[in-house]
Amino acid sequence: MTELFIQACYLAASLLFILGLRGLGDPRKARRGLLLAELGMLAAVVGTLLHHEIVSYTWIAVGAVVGSVLGAWLSLKIPMTLMPERIAFSHAFGGLAVALVGIAEYDHLGAAMNGLQLGATGFEVVLGALTFTGSIMAFGKLQGFIPGKPVTFRGQNLLNGVAIVSTLALVTALVLQPENPVWFWSALALALLIGVTLVLPIGGADMPVVICLLNSYAGLAAAATGFALKNNVLIICGALDGGSGFILGMIMSKAMNRSFSNVLFGAFGATPAAAAAGGADSGPAPKVADLEDAVDVLRAARSVIVVPGYGMAVSQAQHAIRELAAVLKAGGAEVRYAIHPVAGRMPGHMNVLLAEANIPYDQLYDLDAINDDFPATDVALVVGANDVVNPAAKDDPASPIFGMPVLAADAARSCIVLKRSLNPGFAGIENKLFVADNTMLVLGDAKKTIIGFTQALKEH
Repeated sequence: MTELFIQACYLAASLLFILGLRGLGDPRKARRGLLLAELGMLAAVVGTLLHHEIVSYTWIAVGAVVGSVLGAWLSLKIPMTLMPERIAFSHAFGGLAVALVGIAEYDHLGAAMNGLQLGATGFEVVLGALTFTGSIMAFGKLQGFIPGKPVTFRGQNLLNGVAIVSTLALVTALVLQPENPVWFWSALALALLIGVTLVLPIGGADMPVVICLLNSYAGLAAAATGFALKNNVLIICGALDGGSGFILGMIMSKAMNRSFSNVLFGAFGATPAAAAAGGADSGPAPKVADLEDAVDVLRAARSVIVVPGYGMAVSQAQHAIRELAAVLKAGGAEVRYAIHPVAGRMPGHMNVLLAEANIPYDQLYDLDAINDDFPATDVALVVGANDVVNPAAKDDPASPIFGMPVLAADAARSCIVLKRSLNPGFAGIENKLFVADNTMLVLGDAKKTIIGFTQALKEH
């Protein structure tokens, strides 16, 4: 009877995970989807706690208390602007947990496991280990204590390829000679190294795809754990996580007109920065405006499209944008928001921040839904966005981002760009939008600038 109840819990958990994932695909149903997924996790935990293999609940209780306290503290202390770093950090410890489970299983059973279990355990540990170190590298690049630009050296891709093939060979040797622990520990050590070398050459412009792939690796590691432990719910939820992360990564790659291989091995942004810096003095200078000039343009506008980017997250300007939008609407202007799929440092980064500021979902538009509206728009207000509004992607075949779908902010009647400095974006290339005739740059902290806009508009 207990085993039947456990399987019923796992079945319920699997269905709730699927329904939760479906709900997360629609902003209006996302909260409900999250609740369903949480209920699914509760059902999975209840079912697992009933297993007869558990000999003591003491350490489980201690772990639950410690984990709950840490989770609550992180949720309360970490601002939404640091969600990319928070997610990378979570992936790291998720991968570490999976790897430790595999290590414990191998230490406990070792050669007593059959070939399927050995292979699953090997892949579990390898995927968990590279997810751990890869996520730590991604966290470091996002946080800034590891260089955000690609770090490359001669023969790097060849080294990565050899390391991956060698790891697969070690897992195969483990299955064929389970009594020799050298294969297991060598595969673990090599996987830890691969996590570092795979992420090291990837630049900040590709972080959304990297986060998706790390999520996929963690899911596949969990699925492998399910095969090793003969746990159905781990197989199902791991496959859901791995598959959805991979699909999301494909969507992100398409949004950048890039392939997975180009993201992983192309070292995007490694050389264009130098070229851009060398030619910076030869082109026209951007038209830098003061706050009063920009306010005059906003005051006359009847339609405004806000284009948020990572600069909005850095300055935490989302609440100030909502207040500015309210003032503009009170003056008779229509305000909408154009969201590029890879704006920010993770998928949905801008959506999350704007939702935190209680900006209605129906005012947020994807690239395909709003791009044709820019020519009829009075003002495109670009808040800290760079590469996702660069016209070079449309008209410069020599540009490394040529072919990437971008928001047509340059097509608006007027474009106001808020930037902290004239430095290039993650891609490391100059932005032609900044020197366009219809563009004015307002330099400084985006939040302070927008607050200044709001106060000036209220005074007249």
